Amino acid sequence: MNAESRRARILSILREESPVTGSSLAARLGVTRQVIVQDITILRAQGERIIATPRGYTMLDESSPPGVTKLVAVRHSPEETAAELYAMVDAGAEVLDVIVDHPIYGQLTGQLSLTCRRDVDLFLKALATTKAGLLSSLTGGIHLHTVRAKDASVIQAVERSLASKGFLLPE
Repeated sequence: MNAESRRARILSILREESPVTGSSLAARLGVTRQVIVQDITILRAQGERIIATPRGYTMLDESSPPGVTKLVAVRHSPEETAAELYAMVDAGAEVLDVIVDHPIYGQLTGQLSLTCRRDVDLFLKALATTKAGLLSSLTGGIHLHTVRAKDASVIQAVERSLASKGFLLPE
């Protein structure tokens, strides 16, 4: 299979099922994970809206789901990450991303797409397995999350929960 055919197949797979890990794509297409990473980079450069989440690659939905989104500013230690993420998903919100303002690189964003405790657990397991650091470790624990919810009452519940744990930064 040539590179163009392989990239078309990657798009087809991501449109039919997602998220899909790079390793899974590599195995299915008979190439290395590095080839998949390169293909994804090229597809993104061609305008494909592919994002990498802790659970794998997925296509960014063109239509905005119903509901409201809000940026919440928080600060906590690395050991409190689970409590912070559980607080948001338990309130009924989706944690779309994490954002930090780095003094050299500017805004850095990591896609999360966490909707339930299982998603959070898989994210935390991936952190532990890879020994990757949290983006918030670059900013003394201060970071933002974009959260999406069905309505403003869920966002308010998220903020109350985060505030009760001492994580929410005042606006």
